[in-house]
Amino acid sequence: LQKELLKYKQEARNLQGIKILSPQDALQQRLLQQDASVLQLKQELLRANMDKEELHNQNVDLQRKVEERNRLLAEYKKELCQKDRHLQQHQTKLDEMLRQLSEASYQQVDLERELEHKEALLAHCMKREAEE
Repeated sequence: LQKELLKYKQEARNLQGIKILSPQDALQQRLLQQDASVLQLKQELLRANMDKEELHNQNVDLQRKVEERNRLLAEYKKELCQKDRHLQQHQTKLDEMLRQLSEASYQQVDLERELEHKEALLAHCMKREAEE
């Protein structure tokens, strides 16, 4: 019976291509598989930690860039406010000068009329004097 059992075991091994292991061999193989799995998990953990560190560094860099851009934006807003104030001041001065120019134009027209009137009077007086 034992010979027959060995024969069938050998035949089963040949058919299935599987080695029948002793309990010690099976335990040893199981430990090797677990060690390989632990090693693979450690490698994955190391990669994940490296990726996490890289993402953290990128995040810090992006935050720095955002802060720099916010600072520049605040400076630009400040400059824009100053330029708006200067523009408003210049607009006020321009409006005042335009008003003064308009007044000067009216005065010039009045003075030209007065000059024409006096020239007419002068011409009339000279004509009268010439006639006399």
